[in-house]
Amino acid sequence: MSRAFLIVMDSVGIGGAPDAHAFFNDGRPDTGANTFGHIAQARPLRMPVLDGLGLGAAVRLASGADAPGLGAEPRGLWGAASEVSRGKDTPSGHWEIAGVPVPWDWTYFPDADPAFPADVTARICQLAGTDGILGNCHASGTQVIDDFGARHLQTGWPICYTSADSVLQIAAHEEAFGLDRLIALCRDLSPMLHAMRVGRVIARPFVGQPGAFRRTGNRRDFAIAPPGDTILDIAQGAGRVTHAIGKIGDIFSHRGITRLHKGEDDAALAEHLVRLGTQAEPGSLTFANFVEFDTNFGHRRDIPGYATQLEWFDGVAGRFLATLSPGDLAIFTADHGNDPSWSGTDHTRERAPVLGWGAGVRGVGQVGFADIGASILAHLGLPAPRHGTSFL
Repeated sequence: MSRAFLIVMDSVGIGGAPDAHAFFNDGRPDTGANTFGHIAQARPLRMPVLDGLGLGAAVRLASGADAPGLGAEPRGLWGAASEVSRGKDTPSGHWEIAGVPVPWDWTYFPDADPAFPADVTARICQLAGTDGILGNCHASGTQVIDDFGARHLQTGWPICYTSADSVLQIAAHEEAFGLDRLIALCRDLSPMLHAMRVGRVIARPFVGQPGAFRRTGNRRDFAIAPPGDTILDIAQGAGRVTHAIGKIGDIFSHRGITRLHKGEDDAALAEHLVRLGTQAEPGSLTFANFVEFDTNFGHRRDIPGYATQLEWFDGVAGRFLATLSPGDLAIFTADHGNDPSWSGTDHTRERAPVLGWGAGVRGVGQVGFADIGASILAHLGLPAPRHGTSFL
């Protein structure tokens, strides 16, 4: 029985979104943003595996831009996907890929001081048992720890921040504040935020001392549940085994998932993916997210680091594809962009690559995010989702 693998390269957009003008970073529209294209133009990339599937061709299709270093004749399935959900964030992208476009407008917090309404701040303090919070602003997740970590250790107050996404993130020291306490705080706060149509409350634990803080792999996302059946729900409902790698479990509120595979970093998640390429059950669906493109390099506007991560992941893709069998399908895509050459520190509205192994050599042209999930289910011989059309 055929297996399917859906791999999201978090934030690896390829430009060209037709509605990019309606999304902004520091007041600048996302028109012209191109995560992959601008990285390649700054430093030509060597990615023979994904370029062999059609990555360079997908970039040209999406935006008309060349990606120096990538020019192989495609030997796989390739195309570019556009999103209809009115967000450039993790839940919007993943849900729509999985067949459930977001039917509402998310609530966003203003880029102001303070960023959060007084009732939200009061609820955080009540749940945390503190007299106040730190941050209360838009910030990069790594920078905010450097800025407020020392005061956090002195006061015990949680560090609370947001971004252009519909999100409230809380950072706290795993040992001084307590990991279980942080996770409980975010879990108990999430119903209030979800009622406001804020997409996620995220626990962001860190360790270390001033000048040497680092985030750990114990992140927890408390996301609004998708408002419809995703490909995970449909597959599990049909008796198929579903595997979730990385933050997929959190994104989908742990719904429709048989087995969850977590790790300290993307290197650990890569080993799960390679292992499941060999061990995943016949007829199963494996859904993976690799987040460090976004968290470690996109938000930090680190072009050299992002380029190195892309080339590292191409090697992972090669190892993984070598484990697959005839009849398997693997699709690589992205959930949004995060152009490290762009203004600000937030995501960028872009098209996503669609790169397939196991479906022959073909260009599928411009497709929708939901068409990806529909194609996965078609390959598995399962009922189609409410949204999307298979391109297989």
